[in-house]
Amino acid sequence: MDLATFKQSLKSDAPPSGLTLALQALWWDAKGDWTKAHDLINDEPGKDAARVHAYLHRKEGDEGNARYWYGTAGAAFYEGTLDAEWAELAAARLK
Repeated sequence: MDLATFKQSLKSDAPPSGLTLALQALWWDAKGDWTKAHDLINDEPGKDAARVHAYLHRKEGDEGNARYWYGTAGAAFYEGTLDAEWAELAAARLK
């Protein structure tokens, strides 16, 4: 699946089958359900999950928590727009 197809899937009521938890979280976030997105990724281990977790806390406005999760992911604090970060995160995980 490419990014355009992933974005098209946002017209549906549920995410496409076979998505990782990180992609499911990004999907629900794009649908406007930050809580569901966060709940999916909250207890997921690994740097991939931590990176999406960081984005979600940055979007929430909790910079301190976001910085913690960026550090856990081994990534620098993202300085671009939230839309750009979402697109980069999704595209990288769809490969």
